[in-house]
Amino acid sequence: MEFIVDSLEDTMNLGKQLGNIVHPGDIICLTGDLGTGKTHFTKGIAEGLEISSPITSPTFTIVNEYEGRLKLYHFDVYRVNDPDEIEAIGFDEYIFSDAVSIIEWANYIEDLIPKEHIWVEIKKVPELGINFRKIIIQYYGDRYSYIKELK
Repeated sequence: MEFIVDSLEDTMNLGKQLGNIVHPGDIICLTGDLGTGKTHFTKGIAEGLEISSPITSPTFTIVNEYEGRLKLYHFDVYRVNDPDEIEAIGFDEYIFSDAVSIIEWANYIEDLIPKEHIWVEIKKVPELGINFRKIIIQYYGDRYSYIKELK
């Protein structure tokens, strides 16, 4: 599925739609260059999960935890130099729980991502304008077929 957005608000609204329909234990992988809107997409998901705490990128802590309708684990693996580093924090225990896990820069640890997951790629579309983004959402595994509900 592909979506074109032209503002942070639209990016967050698409994330919120996803947050409204995710299930316990879902894994959402986010990729895209710096400044494409991965954290704003995450803020939208958190809003859909009814999380009232401010969402910040866990660049230096690797994972932040939030409580809402479902628990959220928000990972940022941009600074992870070795997959063993992410395993050392108990990565499997986080992602194989009843919480929703969002992993920014998931392409850095692709070998650790379970086969069933949602993959979201956010790309700048400069030919349309400075704020335009293409958000490509793919899912792997039957459990995620509900993604077809996004509009």
